[in-house]
Amino acid sequence: MSETSVRPDPVMAEIGRGMELGQRGEREAAREVFAGVWDRLGADGDPFHICALAHSMADVQDDPREELVWDLRALESADLVSDERARLAGVASPVAAFYPSLHLNLGDVYRRLGEWDLARAHLARGLDAVGTLGDDGYGQLIRGGLDRLAQRLAERSGEPLPEPPSDPLSVPLSESASEPTEANGPSSD
Repeated sequence: MSETSVRPDPVMAEIGRGMELGQRGEREAAREVFAGVWDRLGADGDPFHICALAHSMADVQDDPREELVWDLRALESADLVSDERARLAGVASPVAAFYPSLHLNLGDVYRRLGEWDLARAHLARGLDAVGTLGDDGYGQLIRGGLDRLAQRLAERSGEPLPEPPSDPLSVPLSESASEPTEANGPSSD
């Protein structure tokens, strides 16, 4: 096996197990799995693992303030992950493709917390980064989540919806989308 081959990653396998529990509605069990991984990783662990863990842990929180903590942790960690590190973990897309989902989740949790300006700022950053997504099921899911978030924010403020890019697949990642800020699959319910 060469240095650049994808190797089995027991941390990602454990995170995947927690994600499966969360997707089955077993949120408490998922939180327990994620908490165990977090106890082993800690704040100084591998940023790729922390990003994946935090992104997933945010999705199974019942309190939006706790969700926000994990979403912020995911975004902060994503800023430290290289494309090479992601590739070694088996991620085909560049790290830039993480940002639409990360900003979608932050925009949504800020909306639910009544932090309208922060919600709009993360919506804008998610829309700026959406061109990094493919035209596959995942890309469509995140675009749909951003559209729903935009609709909810527009309904709340009475302001018009932001203009979508004419060709969302050709929109470059803005410089601001890779700057650190305050940070999982779309949860814009």
